[in-house]
Amino acid sequence: MIKLGVNSVLFKTVSFREAAEAIKKCGYDGVEISAIGGMCEHLNLSDWKAQKDELKAISQEFDLPFLSTEVASHDKERLHTAFEACAEIGIPIVNIGPGGQMNIEETWAPMMEEIEALAEDAEQFGVTLCVKAHVGACVYSTPTTLRMMETIKSPAFGVDMDPSHIHRAGENPAVALPAVLSAMKHIHIRDCKGNGPSPGAPTDQACGRGDIDLFGYFKAMVDQKYDGPVCLEVIGPDQNITDATRIAAESYGYMNAILKQLGAR
Repeated sequence: MIKLGVNSVLFKTVSFREAAEAIKKCGYDGVEISAIGGMCEHLNLSDWKAQKDELKAISQEFDLPFLSTEVASHDKERLHTAFEACAEIGIPIVNIGPGGQMNIEETWAPMMEEIEALAEDAEQFGVTLCVKAHVGACVYSTPTTLRMMETIKSPAFGVDMDPSHIHRAGENPAVALPAVLSAMKHIHIRDCKGNGPSPGAPTDQACGRGDIDLFGYFKAMVDQKYDGPVCLEVIGPDQNITDATRIAAESYGYMNAILKQLGAR
């Protein structure tokens, strides 16, 4: 079954416990805990052993399983720590960006070698490393995602298919999804007004507010029998807990209604 979650970065102004309680009340199946350095470290990788029991207790209290974490870094030491923490806490997926620069061929090979080595490290801990196409990076579109899939051979590697970045690459994410399904292990989702380069204000990233054909995207997911996590990832200025909850609840209602209409929930 497709599991709907929220990246806790949306709730970066409050504690993880407050975030988890709000996310559960919105109806979500699970949570992506943010470990993004300098932005939101609900999972504090420099002190995760002290946090471990508390995080697991919060997850159990709210019946909110960990679906993934976002580290958003290629730092080998930081990611090694993340893999160890995830193995201990029970977080199956670590999400990062691809790095490099769009259309700068010299950055391609070093980034692919780096991702391959990081995925091999993740494999030692029984964790999956997922990478998504990202505006401005060496992997930014479906063709470059396919090239990455052909390059990275580790079984611990997966694609994080984020429709907002594919939309900003000038593509239709609903059409693009089937091409990368074989490697898809995670989905970051949000809506987007216009063609970027930013996805817009946090309120406009709520599912259903922007220009992406999210109904078509979910239909492609269901038709292709994707059954992994779909985590709302809203970035931008800080939101107080009321506004963050409003964005999460609106997005859940929209996504849940689509999945029910498609007979997938």
